Amino acid sequence: YSRFFGTLANQIRIDIMMLLLKGQKNVSDICSVLKMKQPTVSKNLSRLEECGFVSVRRQGKERIYALNENTIKKIMLIMDKHMQQYCCHLKG
Repeated sequence: YSRFFGTLANQIRIDIMMLLLKGQKNVSDICSVLKMKQPTVSKNLSRLEECGFVSVRRQGKERIYALNENTIKKIMLIMDKHMQQYCCHLKG
């Protein structure tokens, strides 16, 4: 559990997952949208991939990242519903 929640307990990884919730992206797209440098994005994508939060496929020279549809996407949608119901009054 600590590895799973430790992966989630990082704002950069959360930002990447929120972006991938909207659709597949390559590293350049992620860097551009999130205004982050490639080494930072790549390091965090590696952690997400290690834990099965994202999948990666090659498309020519690019690596295309996608949120794990079977588990993580569903968990994120449940978390969104939970936060809207129970955490909406919290600040920060």
